[in-house]
Amino acid sequence: MIRRIDSAPGLAPALGPYSQATVANGFIFTTGQVPFAADGTAPESFEDQVAICIENLRTVLTAAGSDLAHVVKVNAYLTSPEQREPFNRVYARYFRDALPARTTVCVSIWEIALEIECVAVVPESTS
Repeated sequence: MIRRIDSAPGLAPALGPYSQATVANGFIFTTGQVPFAADGTAPESFEDQVAICIENLRTVLTAAGSDLAHVVKVNAYLTSPEQREPFNRVYARYFRDALPARTTVCVSIWEIALEIECVAVVPESTS
């Protein structure tokens, strides 16, 4: 069975033809989250932008029946190699005890500083 989360409560609606998350076979696949709040604003500092991306992931995962502790894989897209250390500082606050596998690459992406997507499992009690 496949379940799609088109628009998670508390997030800006998707701006294109995609779901914010898809739940399939006990896994949640999220769309990349960018550093914007539901009202369309973005924080100034890069570290605050990382935090809002991860908070957006948390919101999508909650809507899908999971949480950050059940994330098994993260893909992070940064736009500058200098972002790696501040990214890691913020990331470590959220994934302190349950470190998922992670790929981090430096790319050119529109007019944003980063994008983060993940794969998580649905806890057995909710699947």
